[in-house]
Amino acid sequence: MKKLPIFFYQQEVSYTLKHKNKLRQWINQTILHEKHQLESLNFIFCSDNYLLTLNRQYLHHNTYTDIITFDNSETSGLIIGDIFISIDRIKENAKTFNSSFTNELHRVMIHGTLHLLGYKDKSAKAKKLMTQKEDEYLRER
Repeated sequence: MKKLPIFFYQQEVSYTLKHKNKLRQWINQTILHEKHQLESLNFIFCSDNYLLTLNRQYLHHNTYTDIITFDNSETSGLIIGDIFISIDRIKENAKTFNSSFTNELHRVMIHGTLHLLGYKDKSAKAKKLMTQKEDEYLRER
C-alpha cells in the first residue's frame, strides 16, 4: 500500500506519536468522505511558546492556543496544509475537559483537518457544526 502524504514533526518538544499509519488512514478517510483530495498534510507538534510565536506573527493574537492551521492550497477541493499543535495545551485541555491526552490530541487533529475542509468555528452556529463533525469523525477512528 502506498504511504499517504501525511507527515508528523516535532518542534521544541519531545513527543512521539503512536499509531501513525492508523491515524493517516483515519485523516485520509475523513478528507475523502468530505469529497476532497489529499495532496500533502503536515502535523507539527510543538511547545506553547513556539505556537504563541506563530500566533503573534501570523494571526496577530497574543494568546496561547492549542492549534493553528495553515491552508496552503490554491485549488478548491485539494488539501495542502500545515497544522501546528501545542502538546502543552493538549495536556492542559485533557485535564480541563476530563479527557485522555490521546482523545484530546485526536480531537484537535481532526479539528485542524476540518478547517482545511472548509469548516469554520467563529460563530455559534459554525462552532456547533464543527463540534458535530469532530464527534462524528472521532467515532470513526
